Amino acid sequence: MAEGILAVTEYADGKFRKSSYEVVSEGRRLADQLGTSLTAVVLGSGVLAAAAELKRYGADRVLVCDDPALAEFDSDRFTPILADIVAARQPRTVVFGASVRDKQLAARLAARLDAGLAMECNGLALEGGALIATRSMYGGKLVARVAVGGTPQIVLLRPNVFPAGVVEKAGEIERVEVKPAASRARLVEKKQGVAKLDLTEADVVVSGGRGMGGADFGVVETLAGLLGGAVGATRSAVDEGWRPHADQIGQTGKVVSPKLYVACGISGAIQHIAGMGGSGCIVAINKDPDAPIFRYADYGIVSDLFEVVPAVTRKLQK
Repeated sequence: MAEGILAVTEYADGKFRKSSYEVVSEGRRLADQLGTSLTAVVLGSGVLAAAAELKRYGADRVLVCDDPALAEFDSDRFTPILADIVAARQPRTVVFGASVRDKQLAARLAARLDAGLAMECNGLALEGGALIATRSMYGGKLVARVAVGGTPQIVLLRPNVFPAGVVEKAGEIERVEVKPAASRARLVEKKQGVAKLDLTEADVVVSGGRGMGGADFGVVETLAGLLGGAVGATRSAVDEGWRPHADQIGQTGKVVSPKLYVACGISGAIQHIAGMGGSGCIVAINKDPDAPIFRYADYGIVSDLFEVVPAVTRKLQK
């Protein structure tokens, strides 16, 4: 009989993504409710030393698949390894983060196992023994509660929605010997582009809304650069074509939880608040003193953002 929770982590550029800690923490919560164990999985090259970190977030056991052939993500290689682990361990539920990598990996795993799959979950609950996932549908116009069927149940957690909590467990390390399958893809060349900080991982986010008045986000980009942060945008700014969808924060975009969130020319629609309301400190800059964003801000500045932001930038530059 299927039992236990399997949490699949993502290790890249020498560290775990923040979402991996959230996945393990939520896996711990489910395991405690079911009275079962939590096993975390790490795939990559040179990951053995870092695997012990996961015990701080509640892993009873950590399966380490460490092989030079796994240095770069390749679903042709990663999927069979995970499928073998699932076949051997027979977990009740497999939990992933909803990153670009894990969406591809989870979908292929679900197809291979003929398992139930729920993407971009905002909440998980156990009701009468059934796993119920809450997720947005139809561009955020509908919030659906989905019963995940099949064995195992596969769910992907939306980043920055589920809190990562420290719950020290044994974290017993178990190395899994792997024989990576042949891949249909071949890495011909790798070009390092300009590094762009992932919004969901950033400690500082500076965002612009309709108040930017156009596609020139120069003042926002400069301030974000000085603060070592990332640039975000509201749905209205994205719909206008001023920023790419990858920068969108909100119910139909990304969820962020930085230590500092600076909202520039953002009115504060509830759909946007859903994506950044968990920020540590919120600073709002808006000409409209009645803008809803001020209800959520720790610090509010009623003024023209094109006067305030450059002034703050000059101070920082000094």
